[in-house]
Amino acid sequence: MTNSLMQVTISPGKVPVAAIVVLGLVFAVGLFIVGFDQGHIFSIAFGEQAFEDMYLHELTHDMRHAAGFPCH
Repeated sequence: MTNSLMQVTISPGKVPVAAIVVLGLVFAVGLFIVGFDQGHIFSIAFGEQAFEDMYLHELTHDMRHAAGFPCH
């Protein structure tokens, strides 16, 4: 039985600009949903009823307070 060692070479690389842009967009949308959404996202599909139901607001309610966003 021979004992072979594998050599792994890691070359320094850059993070693709597209990945940074996509991550920034995901962050911005998440920040809007957690911090500011009061039915805006679902109003596209459900109309004025979404502002009364506020599904995403209720879903992220505790996280909103933990992050320091006032909502009521």
